[in-house]
Amino acid sequence: MCGITGFFNRESAAELTLKALHILSDRGRDSTGAAGPGWVEYAAAAAKLHLPHENNTIGHTLHSMVNFTRQPLVYAGIFASNCEIYNWKELAETCRIEASNDSDLLVKLIEKRLQDGNVNTSDPTAVMQNICDALDMLRGVYAFAYWLEDIVYIARDIIGLKPLWYSFSEGFAFASEKKALKATGYTDIKELNPREILAYDIKSGTVHRYTRNFFYITPRHEGTFEQIAEQVQLLLENAVKIRFPDEPFGILFSGGLDSTILAYMCKRLGKIPGKDFKCYAAGLMDVQEPPDIAYARRVAQVIGLELVVYQIDLEQVEEYLKTVVPLVEDTNVPKVGVALTMYTACKAAKEEGMRVMFSGSGADELFAGYDRHKRSTDISRDCYADILKIYEKNTYRDDVVAMYHNIEMRVPYLDKRFVEYGLRIPPEFKINATENKLILRRVGERIGIPAQFTRRKKQAAQYGSRFDKAIDRLTRKTGYDTKTEYLKQFYDYPNLKLGVLFSSGKDSNYAMYIMQQQNYAIECLITIKSINPDSYMFHTPNIGLAQLQAEAMGIPLIEQITQGEKETELEDLKKAMLQAKQEFGIEGVVTGALYSNYQRERIERICDELGLKVFSPLWHIDQEKEMRQLLALGFRFIFSSVAAYGLNSKWVGRIITENDIDRLVKLNEKIGLNVAGEGGEFESFVVDAPMYKKKIEIRQFEVIELDEYTAKVTITDAVLVDKAEE
Repeated sequence: MCGITGFFNRESAAELTLKALHILSDRGRDSTGAAGPGWVEYAAAAAKLHLPHENNTIGHTLHSMVNFTRQPLVYAGIFASNCEIYNWKELAETCRIEASNDSDLLVKLIEKRLQDGNVNTSDPTAVMQNICDALDMLRGVYAFAYWLEDIVYIARDIIGLKPLWYSFSEGFAFASEKKALKATGYTDIKELNPREILAYDIKSGTVHRYTRNFFYITPRHEGTFEQIAEQVQLLLENAVKIRFPDEPFGILFSGGLDSTILAYMCKRLGKIPGKDFKCYAAGLMDVQEPPDIAYARRVAQVIGLELVVYQIDLEQVEEYLKTVVPLVEDTNVPKVGVALTMYTACKAAKEEGMRVMFSGSGADELFAGYDRHKRSTDISRDCYADILKIYEKNTYRDDVVAMYHNIEMRVPYLDKRFVEYGLRIPPEFKINATENKLILRRVGERIGIPAQFTRRKKQAAQYGSRFDKAIDRLTRKTGYDTKTEYLKQFYDYPNLKLGVLFSSGKDSNYAMYIMQQQNYAIECLITIKSINPDSYMFHTPNIGLAQLQAEAMGIPLIEQITQGEKETELEDLKKAMLQAKQEFGIEGVVTGALYSNYQRERIERICDELGLKVFSPLWHIDQEKEMRQLLALGFRFIFSSVAAYGLNSKWVGRIITENDIDRLVKLNEKIGLNVAGEGGEFESFVVDAPMYKKKIEIRQFEVIELDEYTAKVTITDAVLVDKAEE
């Protein structure tokens, strides 16, 4: 449990380092330190450090879980880390390295590889390659900075459990938490992609990046369901065992499948002095006990677990939110609800002296545990994408909440070897038409958990704890219109700056609206105008009118022309995204993708290359539900083209109504037509929406009927009018 930070090519580097270390103080209370060329200083707290006036400084704050060794460490280079390497003793013996703890082992392992390989240390690519090779040997989680000669390298574990943020807005800076950079005046702050090692050259100010390989979903494992379940059990038991601390610890416990398996495994494996543990469940104190607490009590009683229940009332919820929302730096309602549940459980654990907690995070992503997975057309690919992006959604929230209570969160389901194996499990062993996480449920049965508990259906933490209900009550009590607006009083900053991949149709409009409602700042629209009407990637009907929609919303539009040739058109998309990043400082993009893996995979790949996050809020949404929600929210749109049996020219050019949706539902039941047009059955054009300041009036259009079931509309005259006008 540590915090790291650094500032380079700044005259006030020492002052900024001290300020950042103060912000990060909850991450380490045992010691703090800072280092620069030829000097290193340690103290009990940041306020007691007296740093020389330097332009380049690395800082560290420490809470030791292994052997107490102050950082930064100074050997051939200057090293500061936030890590939990579970196989460090084994590596020290294998590689013949004398190390006092995991951080000491990590830097010495890197320097040994550089020395043994006679690496040219002025070549950042060669250094990063060797760093990557060293990291591949680790089992654990980490984020670190390594300053060697005139180059600073930063990296984090491949899944992204340990956080690391950086900025080039003034020189170069990094920190374990975004708020530490924000407090020191930095803008354009990015989260380091876990698949990337970054090198900053202090002299030239240039940046080099090295991409690490991620996991694979092929070839799939061969064997029977029972054989693979046995291997999953063995790997998970190992992941649990290597994470046992040498002291009592806690488990975040909901009574659901994931936490119950962890708790029961700990009970079976922990017959060793010092491996005692307690389970912690948290929720709202209400007339009716929250479902997770009621279930946790039942599970604990039946399988013999020591359970601590911690409930808070509505007034306490509001007090906790004043801390939780700024802590996670986000007003996303589901994210805050989960964070509040974790915060409350960790608070109870801290009061009992716990310094380590186990979490069941990652099981749903790895084993297709969400309801949306039931609508997936490619389970293996979706699980892969969920693990790839878990650092964007969950891990930072979990880390900062735990660290606030000086607790180290350990996550066996996201063990590197376990994830590597889990992603290649055949999809039919993960989910069927009626049940998900099939093989994990079988693991629960194999170790002796009663079926009544292994068969429990998933309920998200914010609902199982009733904290989402609490936020809703407080919203209504205080007179706010939405839960997001209520939460913004505690942290009035947009979550991230985003660009929207904008097609002019209903899906991209709706996806943007959802992200706006969740307090994300939409900085620009990105529209690709394909010359090829049959583009594999991009919507083409009436795409030229995206400019009119942008004007209706008052949002800048980036337009990029493409020839629409398969795959090569992606370079034009990348060019437009890069322009949006440079001109508007976007940190991610929004897509309206519902089911197309072809589109999503390619967008994700480009975003990974550009260091952008991807948000697809409509992914695997129920298609009928989407269509009805659009009309209920005030979206007005036409079909600009149709191309499917059951549709004809009478469907195009007019506003779509509830009756039309009823007819689409019947066509789906009869012939399998996609209600939302995801199969290419129709394209749409939005003329009005809640975020439009003016609406679009189509004054003239031409219907082109290609055959009995294929037609399109060419809009030849459209203008903006006030919404009051009819």
